[in-house]
Amino acid sequence: MHPMLNTAVKAARRAGNIINRAARNLDILSVTQKAINDFVSEVDREAEQAIIKLLLEAYPGHSILAEESGAAGKSEFQWIIDPLDGTTNFLHGFPQYAVSIALAHKSVLTQAVIYDPVRNDLFTATRGHGAYLNDRRIRVSKRIKLQQSLLGTGFPFREFAHIDTYLAMFRDLTQKTTGLRRAGAATLDLAYVAAGRLDGFWEFGLSAWDMAAGSLLITEAGGLVGDLEGNSDYLESGNIVAGNPKIFAQLVQALAPHLTPTLKSRK
Repeated sequence: MHPMLNTAVKAARRAGNIINRAARNLDILSVTQKAINDFVSEVDREAEQAIIKLLLEAYPGHSILAEESGAAGKSEFQWIIDPLDGTTNFLHGFPQYAVSIALAHKSVLTQAVIYDPVRNDLFTATRGHGAYLNDRRIRVSKRIKLQQSLLGTGFPFREFAHIDTYLAMFRDLTQKTTGLRRAGAATLDLAYVAAGRLDGFWEFGLSAWDMAAGSLLITEAGGLVGDLEGNSDYLESGNIVAGNPKIFAQLVQALAPHLTPTLKSRK
């Protein structure tokens, strides 16, 4: 395992321990609301601090982009961190949440870890070396027809400007697939695409830390990732489509009639 990936795995597991410990005492957690339907608990903050401390002990010069504390440091190496994706699930005891850590070098993603502390599932990838789940190589699914595929998605939850557009997509794709799943943690949904558990995924209004690690996992597992039109600026736009190559193309095609000017790629 690449030494930088190894450090990220240690950090993710340490955060996972903090999350698991807190999950046993949900009733005493202090929680604040950042914005409508956007919660942060002391666990998010504690997990994030633990991750950053461990990473900066190993690589003091590296910069950080983290969900709760924002951007810090100037370096061609940047760690992109979501200490607890799926906070709302976590706060309800709904066991679908994850820790996500990615490393970008000169804006190119090079390392990725997504850790599910509930199932002890560790998804990892190093650019050019494939994607793994608990040390076993993973590949995207082989399904070739949208009609036979299982897709992941996420409802808009913070920003409701596009809710009607989204629901039109949802209605359309419900009829064009085997099923849609909306489990509440985009990082895990993307990891599931990489592992072939989902054939594709789409969502809009995400942040870089929701997408960075998952997108490298998917490309290293043989899949494709893009914005809603299939272009490469998903990290900037916050809109993402992912899937195995066949389903990715059909999903982009199925979404196209629903796209509004604000959801299209910025040229």
